[in-house]
Amino acid sequence: MRDSSRLRLVYVDTCFSTIKLKAEDASGREHLITLKLKAKYPAESPDCFVDFPVPFSASRTPQSSLISIYSQFLAAIESLKAFWDVMDEIDEKTWVLEPEKPPRCATARRIALGNNVSINIEVDPRHPTMLPECFFLGADHVVKPLGIKLSRNIHLWDPENSVLQNLKDVLEIDFPARAILEKSDFTMDCGICYAYQLDGAIPDQVCDNSQCGQPFHQICLYEWLRGLLTSRQSFNIIFGECPYCSKPITLKMSGRKH
Repeated sequence: MRDSSRLRLVYVDTCFSTIKLKAEDASGREHLITLKLKAKYPAESPDCFVDFPVPFSASRTPQSSLISIYSQFLAAIESLKAFWDVMDEIDEKTWVLEPEKPPRCATARRIALGNNVSINIEVDPRHPTMLPECFFLGADHVVKPLGIKLSRNIHLWDPENSVLQNLKDVLEIDFPARAILEKSDFTMDCGICYAYQLDGAIPDQVCDNSQCGQPFHQICLYEWLRGLLTSRQSFNIIFGECPYCSKPITLKMSGRKH
């Protein structure tokens, strides 16, 4: 560790087998790398643990120092700067429903668009300003027009602009801020269990009646409909009545919430 002054050391255990180093990228974000040194180090490479959206594996030789690994860590951070800039803008300027506290490795965001409608995007960390994978969650009468706009305006996508700005242009919307939605009649709690989070899941089923639009957890709605004599099931699809407005509601079980 002759070069330890060049490393930003955060932690080292008494056995000198676990070392934590930190670094700051050009946007001021701090990143941490944990090195687990093996018994035969330096003949054997240490295990590296980082919070990156892509795999990180430092190349080294038995003669390499920790400085070499740290330098590769710094280079990887800078290569991902544009990705984190994109995600930070989304986190700061929209209401991100999921994940609630996104780690640096998270590439997906579920963003509130309005009352009981949201968009889920999956950003490619290697090409963060390209069109991400998108799908909408909400009642059909709200979701379908958004899908049509996405298809109609996809040619407007400009990789020189941020993902958030492109989504605004393509979908012809402004993303409402959390503070604004919380002051309105925006509701996200499940209409059956009256909770938002349930075993890590948030409500992703919505009544399609435009006068209702009540959200439900998939498992809550499943148990409710199963208990109704008037409900019927065809394979993984259940047909029944909305617990709130009694209008027809359809539930397609994905198998990921129960």
